[in-house]
Amino acid sequence: MIVNSVRLEGFRNYLDETVELSPGINVITGENAQGKTNFLEGVYLLSCGHGFRTKLDSELISFGRDFARLTGNVFSADREQRIEIGMRSGARKQILVNGVRKNATELSDILRVVLFCPDDLNMIKDGAKARRRFMDLAISQLRPSYAALISEFTRLYEHKKRILSDWHDKPSLLDTLDEFSDSLCRCSAQIIRYRAAFSKRLTEVAVPIHSEFSGSGELLSLDYRTVSTVTDPFAAASEIYARLLEHQALHREAELASGSVLSGIQKDDIEIGINGASARLFASQGQTRTAALSLKMAEREISLKDTNDCPILLLDDVLSELDAKRQEFVLNRIGGGQTLITCCEDGRLQKRTGGKIIGIAGGTMIRL
Repeated sequence: MIVNSVRLEGFRNYLDETVELSPGINVITGENAQGKTNFLEGVYLLSCGHGFRTKLDSELISFGRDFARLTGNVFSADREQRIEIGMRSGARKQILVNGVRKNATELSDILRVVLFCPDDLNMIKDGAKARRRFMDLAISQLRPSYAALISEFTRLYEHKKRILSDWHDKPSLLDTLDEFSDSLCRCSAQIIRYRAAFSKRLTEVAVPIHSEFSGSGELLSLDYRTVSTVTDPFAAASEIYARLLEHQALHREAELASGSVLSGIQKDDIEIGINGASARLFASQGQTRTAALSLKMAEREISLKDTNDCPILLLDDVLSELDAKRQEFVLNRIGGGQTLITCCEDGRLQKRTGGKIIGIAGGTMIRL
């Protein structure tokens, strides 16, 4: 798949700009705060319907305007296709693919991306939320039905959380508590199976990448952790559902007393180890960056292997955060598909990649 061009109208700091892209490497250059990351976010949005720095459409619309539109002309599924996303203040976004209305979860059938930004370098040391987000975004790109499950889980979870926090003032809310708990368990059982399968694939692909990257025989390990009563996350959904109900029953009184949700998959994690020790607790800065890079490169490889089509790779100012060795590792692995790299300097990176340079200043494309 290839993004041939992107038009941004009223999006972030862009009034109306069209960018033609190379099918290989594209180097997006300019000073800080000129719109480089905004442009990458626009490409990202075409693949999933939301930005990677916010999920609020209002924050994506240019200041002083009430409407924004993104248009992407892409080559996907052996044909030219057109994605249009319109956002208006106070209204639902409109998504069209080849003129036909679609929902956000269907976009990954047309365009898939792998994003690597500076925040991802902290994924190893951050809390479990960062690693869940990595899992959820990666799986949603490959399995649109998973994105729908996560949306449903979030809806049910928020309802249950409100019941638990408000039932003292309105006891009648407890009439629906068990219903929401049961629905959460059914939904969660399916999510666990998806996460366990992805974690297994990630291990198979990331471990050899990490071994090559570290160059010192370090062994990366990944261990998916979920609700304690679920001893086999690969079991049938009905079996996992039963184990989740068991955990829920054990924590029901504690949830009522605390007014918060204590049982569920909202604390799931991938425990990452290096040579048998917890990377979160003991890894050096170099080791954490090597592990994070390995996971993101593995995500790209999994997408390619699953679909036989290379996703678009978005590198948002990552190279400046890496030492020379890690820069070379990334640059040596980005061939074979379309890549968009943002940076503040263009000459050296262009020579190293042979890529097309696209200059941005104040939300306007400039000639270089």
